[in-house]
Amino acid sequence: MRALIVFESMYGNTRLVAEAIGRGLAPAEVILVPTSQAAGIDLSQVDLLVVGGPTHVHGMSRPSTRQGAIDAAVTPQHTLHLEADAAGTGVREWLAPLSGLACRAAAFDTRQEGPILLTGHASKSIGKHLLAAGADVVAESESFLVTKSIALVPGEIRRAEAWGALLRERATAGPQHPFTITGSITTA
Repeated sequence: MRALIVFESMYGNTRLVAEAIGRGLAPAEVILVPTSQAAGIDLSQVDLLVVGGPTHVHGMSRPSTRQGAIDAAVTPQHTLHLEADAAGTGVREWLAPLSGLACRAAAFDTRQEGPILLTGHASKSIGKHLLAAGADVVAESESFLVTKSIALVPGEIRRAEAWGALLRERATAGPQHPFTITGSITTA
């Protein structure tokens, strides 16, 4: 099985989760690519596509929210390390033109601890985009939590590895899945 993990990361947490999911997918062949470098990848050669990004303003990032995250990283109050690709293409822009996917897929995000009603979660929209693009979504979207100080909650890396193992099992299993994705894609 060949798996591609496409991720957007501002401060490194989403990248760390993507790497952990990749370890969980072993012994599959796993390729990790930030969204800023994912344009032009031949998705017809992918058996499982996993897409993730940070949650910004209740959903997927936008150029304005990415700029806000960049600005926040360079203020005297923060000592945040900004990822090299932070200002590049985000998940929303990468997903927009996708169509005709003939692979299995899953979506994840990173978001602050707290009720989803207050934090939102980008993975739900990512999953809907994957489904609309033709992918066979094999698992409910998953959120991995960060603290208010923008550090991964203890145990999230292990949980991401376990989720990767679950995805490997689901991606190699038959077409029946114990869930459905409801709703429609909205763009703003």
